[in-house]
Amino acid sequence: MKQAAGHREVILGGSGGQGLVLSAVLLAEAAILEGKNVVQTQSYGIASRGGLSLAEVIIDEAEIIFQQVRKPDCVLALTEEAAKKYESWAAKGVPVFYDSTLARERSGPNFHGHPFTQIASDLGNVGSVNILALGTIAARTGLVRRESLEQLIRKRFNGTAVGLNLQVLKAGSELGAS
Repeated sequence: MKQAAGHREVILGGSGGQGLVLSAVLLAEAAILEGKNVVQTQSYGIASRGGLSLAEVIIDEAEIIFQQVRKPDCVLALTEEAAKKYESWAAKGVPVFYDSTLARERSGPNFHGHPFTQIASDLGNVGSVNILALGTIAARTGLVRRESLEQLIRKRFNGTAVGLNLQVLKAGSELGAS
């Protein structure tokens, strides 16, 4: 079954505590701001922190009938476990973005390794690795506009966290554009 042109599917995988569910929610809310229909799901491993954490987002201009990802347009893997789980999608032409700080190097035209954790740490908050990676995949795939994500960051965070997350989002966007 061929997907419609306005239909996009994303898988985000990593470890509990990395903020992947928040990234999925931000991605979904940004798409809603842009007038799209969205489904966002999540699942956790046995342990909420440290166990496998997965989130899926489906974005469509039309009504979404089937609410599970069948063929992702991109995958984000922030741990080796997640990268291993989803690496087979790369052979099917799906871009797999992975954290080369935490996952082993992979080769092939659809593997995009970036040291997300190291960059987030260098920017002053390793806890923002999810925002950095979200900025990267949004810039690379065009799933949502950076301005939509910025608007949501201003709404969701307060104090110094707003500025830090906007800085990290910008760095991720620049990484995705390069």
